[in-house]
Amino acid sequence: MATRSKISCDFTIKSSPTILFNFLIQPDQLAQWFAEKVDANEKVYTFSWNGYEEKARLRDAEENVFVRYEIEGYESGEYLEFRIQMSEISNDLMLIVTDFTDSGSEKDQILYWTTQIEILQNIIGAGN
Repeated sequence: MATRSKISCDFTIKSSPTILFNFLIQPDQLAQWFAEKVDANEKVYTFSWNGYEEKARLRDAEENVFVRYEIEGYESGEYLEFRIQMSEISNDLMLIVTDFTDSGSEKDQILYWTTQIEILQNIIGAGN
């Protein structure tokens, strides 16, 4: 079994916490930047890309603060989390993405999230 690594990426987002939070939890808004199609039934989300599907359970959320998904197939204790917070130094709104990946794939996973968050920023109208 491959060893898994936890990664965390911080992004500055020019948005309000409310708007950003909706893009992290609402299926129609997730489908604009995260997956081609997103369905939610109760707390189970189905993310689809080119015929590939991944299921995730909404494990926990606090409005305008964070969303945590438990992805099917992840190891026990692993999750995908989006956390919204204000930078104490710059007073900018920050989005912190925490994910898990196979050891050795950390750079690829960080690049993936950087690309996805750039798409999100452009949709929100916060592109740099």
